[in-house]
Amino acid sequence: MCYSEGVAKVTILPAGDTYEFDLDTMPYDGHGQPKSFLDVAENFGFHLEHACGGSCACTTCHIVVKKGGEFITEMEDDEADRLDMAADLQLTSRLGCQAVITSNDADIVIEIPSWNRNYVSEGGGSMNLGDAIPAPKK
Repeated sequence: MCYSEGVAKVTILPAGDTYEFDLDTMPYDGHGQPKSFLDVAENFGFHLEHACGGSCACTTCHIVVKKGGEFITEMEDDEADRLDMAADLQLTSRLGCQAVITSNDADIVIEIPSWNRNYVSEGGGSMNLGDAIPAPKK
């Protein structure tokens, strides 16, 4: 796939969807911090859980940064305190509502942990729960 120059690129795993956007023109619509991963996901119609509405009051938007961490804001104390409560915490874990993309040169890969995927809105099936959440009817 060919990508444009001068736009940020975010790939969300396990779906493998890649989104390109200009940070200066992407609309902010109240999804966590402006230009956060939650904001990007919601702007492109990709569902990232956020039970608290993106206010750094839960851990449902927990993501793991796999590549491109240098293009994301430093973690602030509120986010670090909240992340301490997240399941399966990794060294590169962040909250999608608080981690802000800082550059149009960014090429970032994030992963939504398997325990945190909403299988109903993301197409059904679960690696961790087997058939407990059936695939959607066609």
